[in-house]
Amino acid sequence: MLQIGPYTIETPVVLAPMAGVTDLPFRRLCSELGAGLVVSEMVTSDTRLWNTRKSRLRLDHSGEAEPRSVQIAGGDPEQMAEAARQNHERGAQIIDINFGCPAKKVCNKAAGSALMRDEKLVQEILHAVRKAVDIPVTVKMRTGWSPENRNAINIARIAEDAGINALSVHGRTRACMYRGEAEYETIAAVKQAVSIPVIANGDITCAEKAQEVFSKTGADAVMVGRAAQGRPWIFREIAHYLETGEHLSPPSTEEVEQILLSHVGALHSFYGEYTGVRVARKHVGWYLQARPNNDQVSESSADPVGFRKQFNALEDPEAQVEAITTYFACLKNGEDIAA
Repeated sequence: MLQIGPYTIETPVVLAPMAGVTDLPFRRLCSELGAGLVVSEMVTSDTRLWNTRKSRLRLDHSGEAEPRSVQIAGGDPEQMAEAARQNHERGAQIIDINFGCPAKKVCNKAAGSALMRDEKLVQEILHAVRKAVDIPVTVKMRTGWSPENRNAINIARIAEDAGINALSVHGRTRACMYRGEAEYETIAAVKQAVSIPVIANGDITCAEKAQEVFSKTGADAVMVGRAAQGRPWIFREIAHYLETGEHLSPPSTEEVEQILLSHVGALHSFYGEYTGVRVARKHVGWYLQARPNNDQVSESSADPVGFRKQFNALEDPEAQVEAITTYFACLKNGEDIAA
């Protein structure tokens, strides 16, 4: 159980914010499939840029499970405070501050994990945002800027002193990007250094790994990112294992088909035909990639590589839905591969 301000998160498994991935349809789906908390895509703190269609979609939280957590990114304390205020007005119930994104286009603007190099600026941003809103504020960060400069404990203490309600720590430095294995020792040290909840993130790909990370870090919750792409049911699998110590049966091919069709339909509705079709392509690719034993599929229309190539050439929603239905019919009529 995870407590963030007044919100009790019964299932301590959180969907990580991922730009271009954790849009409203994906957040809804992960909530339905067991995530205790989901966090939005990163939203720029420069409200002058919110008039773009992309930003308007990222700021949409209609029909989303509560509490609604919105991540903001930027390097100016006043802008961050204003972004927090306006997101609160638009329905955010938790503001998450991004000190963790390693992307160059973010770090080059002195935002994301680049901010961990400037602890004074971190402090100013945290105090400004905390003063701007009366809802919980959380922080997503890395273990430091580089392996030689791990300062997560310092940042965590600054955050606690500023009144931040919880911390998510990815077990890599900014310099590490997503390479190598996540190191959990720093997360454990952060947990020991502060009294606010700590959420462990990094390389949590299955139920056993989630249990291992809990044991190694003493964290209050775990956060799943890339492992949920194409496999949103990972949240209920982890939750079930944590509660019972037993593995939940994997979804049947029929259920995977239903989940995928529902997800693709939601993308079409949310983005509209042109963008929805294109966003659906990457998600369908992830679903196919996440299915083990794909090499056992015969060279037919159920071949995942061939299907993906054909699918990526489709230009309208109806054709995508028909193609998915046909693909799964081939699976079910041939060798039924476990999801």
